[in-house]
Amino acid sequence: MIVAPLGGRPEDTVRVALLSHGWEGDLARTTADSVEMLAFHLTRLDAATLEALVTSGSRLGLDVITGDDWALLAGPRARLSALARPWTSPAPLVELATLLGHALPAEDPIVWQTARGPIALDRPAIVGIVNVTPDSFSDGGRLTGVDDAVRHAERLVSDGATILDVGGESTRPGAVSVPAGEERARVIPVIEALARRLPDIPVSVDTVKAAVAGAALDAGAAIVNDVSGLRLDPAMGGLCAARGAGLILMHSRGGVPDLASDAHAEYPAGVLVEVIAELAAMLGRARAAGLQSERLVIDPGLGFGKTPEQSVELLRGVAALRVLGRPILVGPSRKRFLGALTGRPVLERDTATAAACALGWEAGARLFRVHEPAPTRDALAIAFAIRSR
Repeated sequence: MIVAPLGGRPEDTVRVALLSHGWEGDLARTTADSVEMLAFHLTRLDAATLEALVTSGSRLGLDVITGDDWALLAGPRARLSALARPWTSPAPLVELATLLGHALPAEDPIVWQTARGPIALDRPAIVGIVNVTPDSFSDGGRLTGVDDAVRHAERLVSDGATILDVGGESTRPGAVSVPAGEERARVIPVIEALARRLPDIPVSVDTVKAAVAGAALDAGAAIVNDVSGLRLDPAMGGLCAARGAGLILMHSRGGVPDLASDAHAEYPAGVLVEVIAELAAMLGRARAAGLQSERLVIDPGLGFGKTPEQSVELLRGVAALRVLGRPILVGPSRKRFLGALTGRPVLERDTATAAACALGWEAGARLFRVHEPAPTRDALAIAFAIRSR
């Protein structure tokens, strides 16, 4: 008889062990997911709910730590799922069981549908940034024409980018909104050239304007990256639905001049709780506009309307966004919070970016928007080998 400990996350080690005994991949993954360890912070609980939670949680083998009107609840997904059954719960736990059921993470989507076909997300997808603006915060003015932009895009692809994101309006703090005509003149020739030169690479347009997004889709783009999450142009959702575009919904507050500032960084209920709620509302608006769920990706908006401390907290809690059931994109690239943590100036933050992306993959993010793909590609290769779903 041999008794061997399993190191690392329970769900990962169980999956690997099951595969070693000949289990099929999907069955091994599904079974292993049932032992995924999850934790929840419960507040505003009355005495009857607390008492029933302690009794039922103990019976199910869950860890329950309580205070006057709060509790911390932790355990394997399968046992938490057993608690999240209002139809079998005692009366004091019915509301909590219902809320817990809604808070359990959904199964991670592995395909994203776009206007140019599906993008597989069973491994990390790197989104390379192609800024054709004169005033972006880290690389404004570097690409002075279509040829420069295409050469830059080709290098991004050779360094590991599998998607290209073309932007013609800066969202740095204090940026001035660009007229739609000027923004189109910046991005459309680049997108047309990329569609010709790199036909196998999906192109995204980074814009908050439906007029620009429509022209970009005509030019060959497959995805719209709306950093306002459909807040700033009411026509954007309907356009993307009609064109079958993939849509990235980023959490932000305010208008273009203060999107990337901390002018709206007030989160009384906690940054993670409020970002999840606001992203859920964005998803609701997108679906109401006719967009199918499989075309939607969410982005917590690191650095947008968040202090450096809040961005760190949000990156730490990215796994909680899985409750929304959509693929998660993170864009930590060269952000201010990385400078606050490392003391590095903007152009020396690519190693920190790669580390943040690897941690994002570990937490459940599947797309990573970066300026320099090479270090992120290497970091994600290691993260993927250690923890692939």
